[in-house]
Amino acid sequence: MTRRIALAFIALIVMLLVLAVVPLGLSLAQRERTSFRDTTEAVDRTIAAAAEEHLSDHRSAASMRQLLEQAERAGDCAAVFDASGQVVAATECPGRTGDDGTEDEAAGSWGDLARQVLAHPQTATRERDDRLVVAVPIGDTARPVGVAVLSRSAKTTNERIGAMWGRLALIGAGGLVAGGLVALALARWVGRPLRAVDAAALRLGEGALDVRAPGGHGPQEVRRLASTFNTMAARMEALIHGHRAVVADVSHQLRTPLTALRLRLDLLAAGADEATAAEFAAAQEEIARLSRLVDGLLAVARAETAVPRPVPVRVDHVVDERVTAWEPVARERRVSLVGRCGTGLTAYLGAGDLEQVIDNLVANALDAVGGGAAVRVEGRATRDGVLLRVVDDGPGMSAAAREAAFRRFGNPEASGSGLGLAIVHRLVTANGGTVRLEDTVGGGLTVVLELPAPPSQGPSRGLRAGS
Repeated sequence: MTRRIALAFIALIVMLLVLAVVPLGLSLAQRERTSFRDTTEAVDRTIAAAAEEHLSDHRSAASMRQLLEQAERAGDCAAVFDASGQVVAATECPGRTGDDGTEDEAAGSWGDLARQVLAHPQTATRERDDRLVVAVPIGDTARPVGVAVLSRSAKTTNERIGAMWGRLALIGAGGLVAGGLVALALARWVGRPLRAVDAAALRLGEGALDVRAPGGHGPQEVRRLASTFNTMAARMEALIHGHRAVVADVSHQLRTPLTALRLRLDLLAAGADEATAAEFAAAQEEIARLSRLVDGLLAVARAETAVPRPVPVRVDHVVDERVTAWEPVARERRVSLVGRCGTGLTAYLGAGDLEQVIDNLVANALDAVGGGAAVRVEGRATRDGVLLRVVDDGPGMSAAAREAAFRRFGNPEASGSGLGLAIVHRLVTANGGTVRLEDTVGGGLTVVLELPAPPSQGPSRGLRAGS
């Protein structure tokens, strides 16, 4: 937005400068050329007036020749023609060439111009080779007695015009630079509070519920936006904290009576006969199942209310750590648990989320497979991040069960609470990843996780692990 405002303001300044400077430059250049032409014609008329005294009144030509010499010293070329088109007097002008190839411009091209003026008595001008040629009739305009021709270089005038355009260009460039600085300052003034709101929104999305946007700076619309954002953030914080408080209260209120009921059944079972003790044992199993269900519901609630703040996580280290932690359980159940992960794998996840995901998947796999089976946790790098797979060779899942597995209590084939995969799905998708279920080649279930890479890292490093 800052760039767009600055570019729009600079474009407006450029347009205003073009509309102001270009017409001014054209007007000044035209005035310079008009002044040069008028001055040249005035000098030629002065020569024509002196030549009239010689041609009409037959007086001395000294005054005329003096004016011609002055013109020659000034760098001009001049010539006086009589009524028959013959040269009466002329200055010396190096490099001029006539129509007959002689070094006499007055006798050539100027002669044509003089005869044209004699035929049509009026002032005539021509421009050739950066010089202005002016021909003025001498005497009565109805019956002129001759023609005075003056050629003056326009180099000085052109240089003044070029210098004028250079000054105007400098003025325009200075105005453009000043306008650009003003535009940049204005754009930053407008964009600074917007960037603050954007940063606050990013932090809120990462889980900082107490963040607020500063609302005392910038235009009124931006201040109103910051106020609206702060109201939304406050309501969201109140809702999430209230939900967490409810979850905590429910956890306490449910666990306490379940624990008390379990202790009472233990006491009753201690003094009961064999048949009654078996009934008490079955009741205790249902209470234990209810406790696990409560714990699963609380875990799902925490996962749904948590907003992860992603950090770089070494996937290979987490896999090795969790496989080591679950290995005694797997050994007790006579299940082979192996972790095969390329070194240096890094994903972008919330702190502790990957540990929960692997724990839930390994626990589900150990519960599903029988003795002598195998569970593998494999990881490798992909173009967009890390591909992590938890593979077992157990009984697998039907297509219908796989479709409903990520919904709470959606898997009717689940041996536990049916919440583990729902927790996994929530944690992975909240971090920008994906999770899906596939059949294992040869029988079993494979959980495939696609985890995002850190923004500045790109594809994670690592060796491709075999299946």
